Amino acid sequence: MRPLTGTTTDQAPADPAATDNMLDTQPIGYWSGLAHAAVTRHLRDAMARIDVTQPQYWVLNRVNGGPAAPSREEVVIQLTPLADGPHEIARVIDQLFHRGWLRIDAGQRLQLTDAGQAARVRLRELATELRAVVHEGISDEEYVAALKVLRRMVANVEDNGGS
Repeated sequence: MRPLTGTTTDQAPADPAATDNMLDTQPIGYWSGLAHAAVTRHLRDAMARIDVTQPQYWVLNRVNGGPAAPSREEVVIQLTPLADGPHEIARVIDQLFHRGWLRIDAGQRLQLTDAGQAARVRLRELATELRAVVHEGISDEEYVAALKVLRRMVANVEDNGGS
């Protein structure tokens, strides 16, 4: 592990009631985890109200989102790291076939049906509305700065061998 340079701040225990002047001592894992859980719950709850799951939205976007239609295996490989388990994406693809939102073309590539495309557009509109709620009171500059900080923290840990 590299030695710390510059000033070091003592790590305080996670405190949901921490005041602004205490935030520099708060653990990033706690706060990033709390943000992840809250945003994911907000999104999934809204999607559940229209009988759709977040992984179904991922699949619809992935099938629609590339220069060439993907195969089932490509979608599974690309989205499994985001999923709750190794078999979730394959199950979601089956669910979307059952709903009539996906089909397989002659080249064994996944395609959205008209109903699947309409669902993807509706979900995109919902996700945009939900994003506006999450981003309320946060400028684009603040958002970009926060993501740059998080990206750097990930790089710091990965550059350090994950330890």
